Amino acid sequence: MQYKGYEVAPSAHALPSGLYAANLIIENTTSTRSASFTFDALDYFFEADHAIAYAVRWARLWIDQRSLRTRRDS
Repeated sequence: MQYKGYEVAPSAHALPSGLYAANLIIENTTSTRSASFTFDALDYFFEADHAIAYAVRWARLWIDQRSLRTRRDS
């Protein structure tokens, strides 16, 4: 999925406990320098789709905060 110039790849990793870890990879697709950020086990959920939805929301917040910081620093 694309969000504000970033490629967002959420995933849910099944654990032996029966829970799912919310994982995430964010890549900047607009920068001349390739930047990739990996976040593992953001939180744990009983359902895989809940883990993925959480990772997507978390990515949007992270990207929005990063964008605010960039604009303030300019």
